[in-house]
Parts: sequence; C-alpha cells; structure tokens
Amino acid sequence: MIIFEDIISGDEMVADTFNLKVVDGVLFECDCRKYMKSTNEDFQLEGANPSAEGGDDDEGGEGEKVMVHDIEDQFRLVWLKTEEGLKPSKDAFKSHLKSYMKKVLGKLTETGASEETINEFKKGAPGAVKKILANYDNYDVLMGQSMDGDAMHVLIDFRDDGVTPYATLWKHGLREVKV
Repeated sequence: MIIFEDIISGDEMVADTFNLKVVDGVLFECDCRKYMKSTNEDFQLEGANPSAEGGDDDEGGEGEKVMVHDIEDQFRLVWLKTEEGLKPSKDAFKSHLKSYMKKVLGKLTETGASEETINEFKKGAPGAVKKILANYDNYDVLMGQSMDGDAMHVLIDFRDDGVTPYATLWKHGLREVKV
C-alpha cells in the first residue's frame, strides 16, 4: 500500500486504496464515502484498563453521532466548517494557494524533481487554481492533522449525481511512502 504525505507538513493525506485519478495533470481526485460515526468511537489497546486511564468517564450512553467522510476519518483530517467560521474566505484561500504553489515549487526543486515534473506543475497549476476558485463555494475544506496553515488543504465536493463526495488534492504536493 502507498500512503501519500503532504510534502510541506508531512501529514498523511490519502492512500492508493482511494483509486486516485489525475485531473488536469496536477490534481488527484478520488471518490469518498460518507457514514455516521460515534464521537466517542476511539480504539483501545487490548488489555488496557480504561478506568485507570481515565477513558471510562461516559455514562454508558451511545454518544453523539456525526457524519464523516472516510478520507477525513482515516487520515485524521480536520474539517474547516463554514458554520464555525473556520473555512477561509475565497480571497484568503486564493492567497493561501499563491503561497502554497511557491512552497510546492520550492520543494520540487529542493528534492531534485525532474525538469519534466517541474514544468508539468508550472504549466498545469494556474488552470487548476482558476478551476478551484471558480467552484470554491461548493467545497468543504479540510486540513491535515498538524493544522499547518501553509500545507495542503483537501477539498471535498459532490459529483454531478449530488450524492457521491469526492476529494481533490494537489498531485505534486504529495510524496509516496510505501508501507
């Protein structure tokens, strides 16, 4: 299996199990699933004593249920919710993208990426930025678990069927890690 990490923050963002498709030469898209999850649904190590570790404080209730995207849940992405005032404005996101593009280009150069890869990014990025900004109001915005404001933001929208969510990530902003 291959995990893709953000080249800026090192956060795990997606895996090859999500059937990534290259779009416009610089973006990855992958379909996601949404499901209900209990907010207290944390794993426990076998043989652990929850009461000794302060983990048995709930009164045995079901806990609150929330709707999550599988990519958000599996990679501990943080949803910047509009209703909580966390989603950046379109102008703020545009500014972030401008800065992010420079950082990615710098990382590609620093890590010795091929001239072909660098040119592919330079050629495709402006068109992808325009496409993203034109559709920005429809996106849910997520960040890696480190909450590094300079790093990649994962964008989630719905396919034309209005039911299937899909994530958009920057192909050149990820590095492969085989596990």
